[in-house]
Amino acid sequence: MNTRPVPKPWIEGIHAYTPGKSSGAGGKPLVKLSANENPLGTSPAVFEAMGSAQLPSRYPDPDSTALRTALGKKHDIDPGRIVCGTGSDELLNLAAQAYAGPGDEILFPRFSFAVYDIAARRCGATPVEAAVSDYACDVDALLAAVTPRTRVVFLANPNNPTGTFLPRSEVDRLHAGLPGDVLFVLDQAYAEYLAPEDDDGGLALAASHENVLVTRTFSKIHGLAGERIGWATGAAHLIGELNRIRGPFNVTNHGQVAALAALGDDEWIERSRIANRDERARFADALAALGNHGIRAVPSEANFLLVTFTGDLTAEAAMAAIGQAGYAVRHLPGQGLPNALRITIGLPEDMDAVAAAIARAAQAAQSAA
Repeated sequence: MNTRPVPKPWIEGIHAYTPGKSSGAGGKPLVKLSANENPLGTSPAVFEAMGSAQLPSRYPDPDSTALRTALGKKHDIDPGRIVCGTGSDELLNLAAQAYAGPGDEILFPRFSFAVYDIAARRCGATPVEAAVSDYACDVDALLAAVTPRTRVVFLANPNNPTGTFLPRSEVDRLHAGLPGDVLFVLDQAYAEYLAPEDDDGGLALAASHENVLVTRTFSKIHGLAGERIGWATGAAHLIGELNRIRGPFNVTNHGQVAALAALGDDEWIERSRIANRDERARFADALAALGNHGIRAVPSEANFLLVTFTGDLTAEAAMAAIGQAGYAVRHLPGQGLPNALRITIGLPEDMDAVAAAIARAAQAAQSAA
């Protein structure tokens, strides 16, 4: 006889999500380039609006009505086809829970967001990884991995942790190749970092098809990671199912007010996008100059670079050197990337310091070889 509750076996198979570090050995504080936060912070409009939030003693609007209305106006979407969540993470988990379970499969490309594997296992489904091409989604390989048991397909675009991007034509081809009863979840957490002309067409797909759900977040370019706000859009029946199982008061008073203010500050969003684009290119150029040391930055459309180490300098040694310089970055061996670091794009002085630390470590590793 068991003497304590026994969890479901699929829960035991979950490796808990590991957040990016913000401290080094002995608890030394580090500049955090490990969580893809906006280095410019949060729009001043948010701080001004936060004072108007309701008292903490009152429950928030359970439907995030004002925020959904503003999102609908900005993106030309019926607010009834929008649901808000505790970050997009909640919505990704709800999508898996609503449409998959034991005996089903949830499919995504290799080197995808760690939450997809967790979301699959959490509802008892089997996570399936499709082969990729140079760290990027391979549409043909993904479609070849679809089986009669496939219930959900996750695609992050741009992808985390690689930063790779699938253009609109390929997103359309992927969707067209999926069976109609498979839910296609397009995770656009980093979409605002794209130039307008590079839009992957996800919102248009969600507006015109019955099996497409697009998720977005306020944690990245909007600088509201601490408030945990996300949203999703799709056909009315998809939104209805997510509303059935989401938390009843899942977005706080402050979160709704903050998101509403952040959404309206187009100038801040564009400033953040341009700053990221320029600094990402400058940092990539600095790393390209170290290519003879086996160091490569995977082309990225997000607010980070995945940097691979295939020469004398290992990813572990590079991370240690970066830590000694005062910075935290992300090592992802648990996601099959033991030879790589994901480095968030910070302020210019941050990226100069990180590039210099990598260069010194590369020289030292070469001398020791």
